[in-house]
Amino acid sequence: MNAAAQLESPRRLWLRVEDFLLLDRSGAFGEFAKTELIDGEILCMNAQFQRHSYAKSQLAFRLTSALAAFGSELLVLAEVAVAMPPHDMPEPDIVLMRGPLGEGPVAADAVALVVEVADTTRDTDLGRKAALYARGNIPEYWVVDLQNAEIVRHWQPGADGYGQRDASGFGAPLASQTLAGLTIATDALA
Repeated sequence: MNAAAQLESPRRLWLRVEDFLLLDRSGAFGEFAKTELIDGEILCMNAQFQRHSYAKSQLAFRLTSALAAFGSELLVLAEVAVAMPPHDMPEPDIVLMRGPLGEGPVAADAVALVVEVADTTRDTDLGRKAALYARGNIPEYWVVDLQNAEIVRHWQPGADGYGQRDASGFGAPLASQTLAGLTIATDALA
């Protein structure tokens, strides 16, 4: 029999990706619209409403069309979990990934671009999530800010965040900084 570890004082225990997946498979999150594992904590998210869903659908369509136009084999996935062990499994709005499709969450090293649509989550998406995706070495990250009608691009990930960041208003064409040839229209997103 193993003896219980002795602690000098209470300490926080962070969930791992495998713990989160076990809880999810057991139905523990069934009453919530969406859950994510961020920094070892379970976050329950609001249901998505019309503006958010419309922008996400438009972006997924535009990204798919743009990738097909120059023969890219990247896949566009919406609402897919990205495994970033040991303590993170976000579920971004859109992920561009290198195939092939498999079972379970997308591995972080297969991700080329992450897009989060921010209607009420701007501060989290530009702060905690940007730091998370940079630590996970996601090459490029876009935050589509519906309130301010702009898209904030991040690239050059590192341990201290993204090295580069800029913003452009809706209506201007948006080019990826890391995927040559990928440009989308940003008009009529909200």
